Amino acid sequence: MLDGLIYAMLFDGEGGAKELSAEQIDGWQESDGLLWLHFDYSKPEVREWITDRSGLDEVSVSALLAEETRPRAMAAGNALLIALRGVNLNPGADPEDMVSIRLWTDNKRIISTRRRRLLSVDDIIGVIRSGHGPANAAEFISLLSSRLTVRMQDAIEQAEDDVADLEDAVLTMNRQTMRNELSGLRRQLIALRRYMSPQREALNRIQLEAPKWFDDFQRLRMRETSDRMMLYIDVLDSVRERAAVTQEELVNQLSEEFNKRMYVLSIVAAIFLPLGFFTGLLGINVGGMPGAEESIAFWLVCGICVLVVVGEVILFRRKRWL
Repeated sequence: MLDGLIYAMLFDGEGGAKELSAEQIDGWQESDGLLWLHFDYSKPEVREWITDRSGLDEVSVSALLAEETRPRAMAAGNALLIALRGVNLNPGADPEDMVSIRLWTDNKRIISTRRRRLLSVDDIIGVIRSGHGPANAAEFISLLSSRLTVRMQDAIEQAEDDVADLEDAVLTMNRQTMRNELSGLRRQLIALRRYMSPQREALNRIQLEAPKWFDDFQRLRMRETSDRMMLYIDVLDSVRERAAVTQEELVNQLSEEFNKRMYVLSIVAAIFLPLGFFTGLLGINVGGMPGAEESIAFWLVCGICVLVVVGEVILFRRKRWL
């Protein structure tokens, strides 16, 4: 029993495969057919097996066991080393937290590793068990690339729907809620874009630099997958721009509301500024203040203040400040 071995499949070359046990792996011969081993690289036994018993070179071992890696593809002689990422569709996970899969193959063996479950691999298992799976390593790679790309569609369409809802609600939704949702959406789009662009480059490199056992038909399939990825990237860029425009509109609304409040406060301050000066002047405690002994003086001062306010209002309206 090898802890961390997820799948061990021996392909029959006709779309089907036989599942092998951990004990049967060591007895595999090239003449038996294409062998696919899928591991959880976080398990110590798997790391030991790949390092000591897989027969791979140091570069390939390091790539299969690396904790973090960006999408890439590299051909070395008759072997192909690939690192791709898929949208995290596991329950409770964020789609932008993309899941990586690393793969090495020489058309005789396929060794793939991952740490978290990838639903695209489950799709391939379902196809294999139905008897319509890949017949060789080139078909396996093109199928895996296609499933990884197709699985991204739901996340991108959801992002489109989210930004459309925010565009419609920009005038009615609570401002703080709107800001939080827009910020979260933009972070998600940035994370998706971060890996989708290099993934397209990796798909192009597979198409152009793969070994000879990668036939023309599979290269064409890889090109179609790359074109689909490019379409998704364009859509993603469009959604990012729409989210940025929506956030700018929100900022403009907040600025306009702030400016209106400041305008009202400025008008109020302008009205009461001369009144404050006038009443302050009359409130100085020095001798000789006119009207200090007259009972009508208070009402006279109030009348002057009212006239000043009326005059200011008339002036502001003529200036179109009100």
